[in-house]
Amino acid sequence: MDLNPLLLYILLLIFLHSSAYHSDSLTETKPAHERLEEVALQAVRDDNVQLVTEILDALNNLTDKDAAAAELVKILQEPHFKCLIEAHDKVAAKCYETSQTAVNSNSMMTSSLMPADAVRMIGIQKKAGEPLGVTFRVVRGEMVIARILHGSSIDRQGMLHTGDIIREVNGREVGSDPHVLQELLRDCNGSITLKVLPSYKDTPAPPQVYVKSHFNYNPATDNLIPCKEAGLAFSRGDVIHVVNKEDPNWWQARKVVGGATGLIPSQVLEEKRKAFVRRDWDMSGMLCGTLTGKKKKKKMMYLTTKNAEFDRYELQTYEEVARMPPFQRKTLVLIGAQGVGRRSLKNRLIVVNPLRYGTTVPFTSRRPREEEKDGQNYCFVTREEMEKDIKESRYLEHGEYDGNLYGTKIDSIHEVVAAGRTCILDVNPQALKVLKTAEFMPFVVFIAAPELDTLRAMHKAVVDAGLTTKLLTNDLKKTVDESARIRRAYSHYFDLTIVNDNLDKAFDKLQEAVEQLIIEPQWVPVSWVY
Repeated sequence: MDLNPLLLYILLLIFLHSSAYHSDSLTETKPAHERLEEVALQAVRDDNVQLVTEILDALNNLTDKDAAAAELVKILQEPHFKCLIEAHDKVAAKCYETSQTAVNSNSMMTSSLMPADAVRMIGIQKKAGEPLGVTFRVVRGEMVIARILHGSSIDRQGMLHTGDIIREVNGREVGSDPHVLQELLRDCNGSITLKVLPSYKDTPAPPQVYVKSHFNYNPATDNLIPCKEAGLAFSRGDVIHVVNKEDPNWWQARKVVGGATGLIPSQVLEEKRKAFVRRDWDMSGMLCGTLTGKKKKKKMMYLTTKNAEFDRYELQTYEEVARMPPFQRKTLVLIGAQGVGRRSLKNRLIVVNPLRYGTTVPFTSRRPREEEKDGQNYCFVTREEMEKDIKESRYLEHGEYDGNLYGTKIDSIHEVVAAGRTCILDVNPQALKVLKTAEFMPFVVFIAAPELDTLRAMHKAVVDAGLTTKLLTNDLKKTVDESARIRRAYSHYFDLTIVNDNLDKAFDKLQEAVEQLIIEPQWVPVSWVY
């Protein structure tokens, strides 16, 4: 289409006056890539809407005489073209550069972090009875959003961010008391209008951290939590997905089985809290009966760590875990007090499925008796050889009884595993420190003693059946007490607890649990995976 001189003039006018940016010199002839760092681009003007209006007025008298002028009028009146010009004017009118003085200044938060014209009116929706999932803190007299719970109503709407300053709620000033603001928001329903100074902070991606809890937590009884309603209750053994760890004292988390996100104490906070709790300290004996007030009948030369008394001071709160597909564990470790039935359960599992389960043969330095065969009930070695292996840390646990050494050799565990079977171990609880690694990948089951009356009844039944002639009440009470002490000191190692108040039922529970391991995904310590 041919354009007359007037139309060409108008187009040239628009090009010269509505260009977003220009340099101070139109005669510069350097290539663009050489001038990028030298030229400071500036908007020519920010009133191009008015310019287009003036051009349309000038063209009104020409539309009937010139088809090109009519077409240009149509283009300039298109909604998309108008929006483009309006957006240009808004961008050109705003300054986005920050002076070096402002960057280096240590002015107050409201002036340094946010420009004076950054106040926004934000509308959010709230259902009756639904918590917003936001907590506040006061910083220099301003009400600042301390955290937004992952998956909460505020998080889903995406209008507020951590660090934003709340000035007003529905036209009312918020003051400087977070509890008053929480009550104000709790009473609101429907549409809520907030006056906000945005923080302009990018929200970090939720971390994929999963932990297994080793304690029970109820936010309703926690005096330190900033908002009890926002707390997440959990029980020992629950697997929790931690979605935010920015606050050093309070993590945001949710259970992997589902549910809303809530606040839980961080590992640092919980360890500090537990450090002030007086630990139970019973000097009547060590956990495995190796230290008592009476004359020692059994001398333990060395027992894995030799520091069972310090196990009571371990502060176990969370253990980082990872989800693994089904697999067969290398070892099945049965922990419990003496006489609680561990050996019976172990032998029964091996008899039922000898191709899947096996166990080690203990080593000893004593001489074999006439009817004993080497490698059947014991592996017989010299004392010198056994002491040499002990010094080289080749034994999981070992001790001395009646002048002879006894122990479980680590290589014997690997031999069972190499044969494709799960090695069942009934060891002292101190050995768990060595076993709870990727080398042995144990499934730890605590066989707990029942109540004393139940244990007496079980033992009487055995006596009546003619299987034993002993009925020692003091020994039964020691079993119950020792079982309780083991639970308190080592529960963070347990994957499963079975109360052996009926041997058949306890065996069924144990067998079902270990069979589930090869058909269902498992949560294991993250150190086993990475």
